[in-house]
Amino acid sequence: MTTFTKITGDETPLVEVDAAKRLSKIDPMTYGSFTEHMGRCIYGGIYDPGSPLSDEHGFRKDVLEALRELDIPVVRYPGGNFVATYHWQDGVGPRDHRPSRPELAWLGVETNQFGTDEFMRWLDALSAGRPRRVEPYLCLNFGTGTLDEALAWVEYCNGTRDTHYANLRRRNGHPEPYRVRYWALGNEVWGPWQVEQMTQEAYAHKATQWAKALRLLDPDLVLVLCGQDGQSSWDHHVLRECVAAVDMHSIHIYTASDTHLKNATAPLAAERAIQITAGLIDLARIEAGVAPSKPQTRICFDEWNVWDPSRAPGDRGAEERYTLSDALAVAVWLNVFVRQSRYVGMANIAQAVNVISPLMTTERGLVRQATWWPLLLFSRYMRGCTVAAHVRARSYVGETQPAWLQATLGDDGAPWLDVSAAVGDDGFVSLAVVNISETEDFAADLKGVGADVSVYTVSGAGVESTNMDGKEEVGLSEGKWDGQGKYTFPKHTFTLLRWKS
Repeated sequence: MTTFTKITGDETPLVEVDAAKRLSKIDPMTYGSFTEHMGRCIYGGIYDPGSPLSDEHGFRKDVLEALRELDIPVVRYPGGNFVATYHWQDGVGPRDHRPSRPELAWLGVETNQFGTDEFMRWLDALSAGRPRRVEPYLCLNFGTGTLDEALAWVEYCNGTRDTHYANLRRRNGHPEPYRVRYWALGNEVWGPWQVEQMTQEAYAHKATQWAKALRLLDPDLVLVLCGQDGQSSWDHHVLRECVAAVDMHSIHIYTASDTHLKNATAPLAAERAIQITAGLIDLARIEAGVAPSKPQTRICFDEWNVWDPSRAPGDRGAEERYTLSDALAVAVWLNVFVRQSRYVGMANIAQAVNVISPLMTTERGLVRQATWWPLLLFSRYMRGCTVAAHVRARSYVGETQPAWLQATLGDDGAPWLDVSAAVGDDGFVSLAVVNISETEDFAADLKGVGADVSVYTVSGAGVESTNMDGKEEVGLSEGKWDGQGKYTFPKHTFTLLRWKS
């Protein structure tokens, strides 16, 4: 975690790191991804069989190469809102026998040319050259789906015996089970936009009964409860009723504002949501008498990002045009996950490509949006354990998005320098610093920093700089620092400093 002391006037900012104080492990699953049948994420994104840039399976090779740079540990599929009317059996078997269906979440047509087996094959391709495979994380249909259908999908993926759906998988050319561990019990079923929206009471009953049956079929499943945003009566109720039956609790938050400082500080609302959810989990386990021997119920933040649906509507493909301001917000998001690593068991940026994504495909290649660069640096270097850090700095005390965040930040406000720190198994310390100010550089004293420091800086001419529209205005620069004197964090930049402890 990072503590903060507000200063005023001409006092010199300070960032202090103590690599010996290892606070909590950063779960590798923090850097997960998400693919949904939405817009151009699947068709025209990861799967584009008509493109000369695709392999023999129709998978875009440039997308695979880029995503491998992120060392993604887990990918969520097939939704998202899409899953509420998705029937997995439509998407297996010979492609010329697969039906096209109306798709009600994003008001399109689902051809089912990409389904479970294609997703698993794509994960194999994404896993190439890695010591461990990229894990699949499947979401069950709690809208028009049935428990029988869910059990059949688990059997198809994981079955080893001489049973119907395990044999169907074998007949479809996949003799070995996929060993899918992570399964979500529905998606956002609390929302009025959902097909078969449910009350918290109805969902809690259904989730408990489904969890019981699913574990009878496969006791090794990791089941994820459908939460809301971590700060609602829905989260409180479903945790109270279901905590003993599940392993993780899912929450979703998207942040955005057209005003830079509201945009850059908005992810701090997610930090408060994580803290509230962690308390609700503890309360639920205490009230349910969950044995201490049962592993801690962790938070699965399986949809997060900067997204304003009014400027990038979901039913039009949700193709955001990200700016440097958004990149700084993403860096703050990732700082939040590092600071709160004690509670976060998985996080999945939405989405992998094209749909509110740092990566955009074109007919000729791939565009790395502004938000790509902080995601790359965090996924590459901010691993291992969260370590103690302290910041003395001035702060922003203005209006926030959401409005309630301003009150929870109180008189201290949000520090101009948003900070997290980690130490890896290799002994390297990484310090992530986001200067959210549009106008002011900050020369800070740094304590606990080594003498041979690698410096990575994400920057642009202004907070509206973008890599879209044929531009390449936001990029990554690398340098060195000797660790002597003050270090200046330039305005509207994300800086990562790295040294051997």
